[in-house]
Amino acid sequence: MRASTVLLAICSSLILWGCNLTHSQPTVKVGAHVLLDNHLKEIEDKRVGLVMNPTARVEGSHMLDTLLARDVNITALFAPEHGFRGDIGAGETIEDGIDQSTGLPVFSLYGKTRIPTPKMLEKVDMLLFDIQDVGGRFYTYNATLGNIIEAAAAKDIPVWVLDRPNPAGDLISGWMMQKKHHSFVGKYPIPMVHGMTLGELAKMMVGEQWVKNAKQATVRVIPMKGWKRTMKWSKTGLDWIPPSPNLPSFYHAYVYLGTVLFEGTTISEGRGTDNPFLRAGSPQTNLTTSHIAKLRRQFSGVNIERRTFTPEAIPGKASNPKFEGQRCHGIAIQVTNPDAFNPVVLGVELLSTILDATPNASLNDYMPKLSGIDNAMLKEQLEDDTYSNNWKKTATEFKKKRKQYLLYE
Repeated sequence: MRASTVLLAICSSLILWGCNLTHSQPTVKVGAHVLLDNHLKEIEDKRVGLVMNPTARVEGSHMLDTLLARDVNITALFAPEHGFRGDIGAGETIEDGIDQSTGLPVFSLYGKTRIPTPKMLEKVDMLLFDIQDVGGRFYTYNATLGNIIEAAAAKDIPVWVLDRPNPAGDLISGWMMQKKHHSFVGKYPIPMVHGMTLGELAKMMVGEQWVKNAKQATVRVIPMKGWKRTMKWSKTGLDWIPPSPNLPSFYHAYVYLGTVLFEGTTISEGRGTDNPFLRAGSPQTNLTTSHIAKLRRQFSGVNIERRTFTPEAIPGKASNPKFEGQRCHGIAIQVTNPDAFNPVVLGVELLSTILDATPNASLNDYMPKLSGIDNAMLKEQLEDDTYSNNWKKTATEFKKKRKQYLLYE
């Protein structure tokens, strides 16, 4: 009896310990989950269009499958960059088609048109937008969201945004987008990293009239439960589902917020390797021990090592990477504590260092679309080390402007 009693006590303690361990982790319920719990009756008898990708999941199930199982009348699917199923590489054109699993029509928002046409919207009464963002201005899902709102407003179709976390939390960093450099990878006057969820950004697009037909737009955000602005992804308790093929983990996505700038150069950003955006270099790069030592002194929470790598074509991820088949010399990045460093500062300092160590390396015409400013201005601020003052001013002004659109503490 005594042994049984002791065993029972031990088991009870273990159960309680497990429960306490579970409850010690913040639990975030995404907007899609809240919709399923509280708002399905409101979309009964509606013809519903979905703007989604593989990240639109709740408890392991894709929202398309879940909604169909709940007898929601889904009539059309809309595919952003990378496709509705997420199997298309960056920048690759997406064609209209049929979803093989359900037989539903799929309309491309990353092909001949990037904004829904009136014909695409003929069979929908409302649109549900559910896509995981990474918090970067240059990540095209925010531009797709704006286009959806614009087109839907013209047809008096409401848009519901099922909100998800900003993986980088409340971080605001980088240059403000100058109007002359607006493009699909930089459509709105916001910093490189804006510290907002897509739901909040949707409210701001309409409130600031950044989209056409803003006054006619009906946008409703289904907010998350349990998310706070200070939370980076690792504190949400949610599983990471790659929002695009080259961001397989949160760490890749976090560092990407800065190392994306290498896409605006003649230096490889690591596409064509197992760790895109955690690698950078070229066949001509010659980093010294002092280069690496300086970077290590500047940043905690991240390991930076000299590394060689050879980019190769990877179907669905990197069809034609820079320096394909050539041995590149550069750096490898390993994140140990994302709370300890700013990824945009890291990206800029890596860029400055590797440009300095690479003969004939240069910026290209894509850089202003990513950074938001002229290449000449970018070079000047890197050389004079004045970019941080510029960013502080930008962040202060943007915080004031966005304040009325925030949904979370």
